[in-house]
Amino acid sequence: MRYMATVKTARSLSELPSATIRSMIELATSGFGVVVALAWNEFIQKAVRDYLDPYLGKNSGLISMLIYAIIVTVLAVVVTMQLAYLQNRFEVLESKVKTRRPAAPTSTTHSKK
Repeated sequence: MRYMATVKTARSLSELPSATIRSMIELATSGFGVVVALAWNEFIQKAVRDYLDPYLGKNSGLISMLIYAIIVTVLAVVVTMQLAYLQNRFEVLESKVKTRRPAAPTSTTHSKK
């Protein structure tokens, strides 16, 4: 499991713009991932406070935290499994594309008689 975006360096000067763009995309995606995680964190905390705490009573802090931790863990496992499945599918697809033999070249030369 990757926890941080890996920054790929350009191998040559001609690859520099594409390597920079790839790195910027990975960093922006990681940043948005943090924002999304914080939004879900706040949502789940508020849902536990608003909907579970009234049923559990005023002194339900520890139980509410346990329920919150379970919800976040289940959500993290499901999302991670789905992302791993997608990554596997893309790797299989990529290997099929790489191993596919190129089509036979068509003759575009015209002979003059």
